[in-house]
Amino acid sequence: MRAKSVVYTRQRKKKTFRLAKGYYATKKNRWRMVIQQVEKSLVYAYNDRKDRKGMYRSMWIVRLNAAVREEGMSYNRFISGLKKANVIIDRKMLAEIAVNDNATFKQLVEIAKAS
Repeated sequence: MRAKSVVYTRQRKKKTFRLAKGYYATKKNRWRMVIQQVEKSLVYAYNDRKDRKGMYRSMWIVRLNAAVREEGMSYNRFISGLKKANVIIDRKMLAEIAVNDNATFKQLVEIAKAS
């Protein structure tokens, strides 16, 4: 009886076991458990990469809201004022300006108030 694709099978299993390194109990050393856990982990990793973008956006909005309220305005009035004034800056850059460059941010708040 000849062995069929033993080397390939071992390589494939080793690759999956390497991905399972550090998992709890038998999820790192039993083949069936390893397959299940690695698949589940890869799904979570994919989904969380997508969720991270939303988390960053909400963090920028929180920072903007805090900075705008110090100037006596609310976040939604600030954003709508900027849109009416045709100021096209995304929330990431606005949050960066609010944190690092206070004078420029005050000018943006004045532009939003004026429109």
